Amino acid sequence: MNMPSGQNDPNANPCIRNCCLDQQDICLGCFRHLDEILAWRAMSDVERQACFARMAQRKAEVQAKRSGVNRTLDSE
Repeated sequence: MNMPSGQNDPNANPCIRNCCLDQQDICLGCFRHLDEILAWRAMSDVERQACFARMAQRKAEVQAKRSGVNRTLDSE
């Protein structure tokens, strides 16, 4: 999974058109929370950069969980 395009351009929308919210209202495509998606247009550049950092953290957490599940399944 690649980081959404625009990480270096705070004006770029990180949506990758793979929209599906999990139980915590996090998009499984771009890793933004629903509140962040709705507020994106009104965010300042600084707020968007902070959002990109949260998205990267969420993505890393999801990948770590997936890796842990795969390791558990491989060891069975």
